[in-house]
Amino acid sequence: MENNINVIEILKEVEALLEGHFLLSSGRHSNRYVQCAKLLQYPDKAEKVLSIVYDKVKNIDFDIVLGPAMGGIVVAYELGRQLGKPAIFTERVDGKMTLRRGFEIKPGQKVLITEDVVTTGKSSLETAEVIKELGGEVVGLCCIVDRKSSNIEYPIYSAIELEIESFDKEECPLCKQGIPYVKPGSRKIK
Repeated sequence: MENNINVIEILKEVEALLEGHFLLSSGRHSNRYVQCAKLLQYPDKAEKVLSIVYDKVKNIDFDIVLGPAMGGIVVAYELGRQLGKPAIFTERVDGKMTLRRGFEIKPGQKVLITEDVVTTGKSSLETAEVIKELGGEVVGLCCIVDRKSSNIEYPIYSAIELEIESFDKEECPLCKQGIPYVKPGSRKIK
């Protein structure tokens, strides 16, 4: 695969880089949002962008690619396809990340977690706990966009790093201006 891929250009082309006032899954607010679903609807473009991640992880020893629902499912599938590895996913059941649908992680298996965007890493860290409870080992985290606002203990392999500012609700300048927010992500916020 080609290695001179301009991820920003592709994200702009598919209208995945959004400007406005957003409520993030973490509960924080932001003036920019990356809607990777807009990228993932185009298999050819997703393949190109994720080939960057493929190049970063192709020599790592692991057995399974696992993506938390929703954002990590298609990413896991595409990376699994490129790497020739099984791709499975976790999902929330009654608010708790769970491995279902007959998927298994056997003790000692090495797992690479996938996401679309990593900000706080909440879904990935919940998925890591599921992997560890089943006796698996997390070897890293892959994503399309690493927002660089997380303190994750695992290596992160991304197609691109973007520094996007986020704010506590009480300190959000957009809220202070009376600009309504939208909640584009899939996770419910309490």
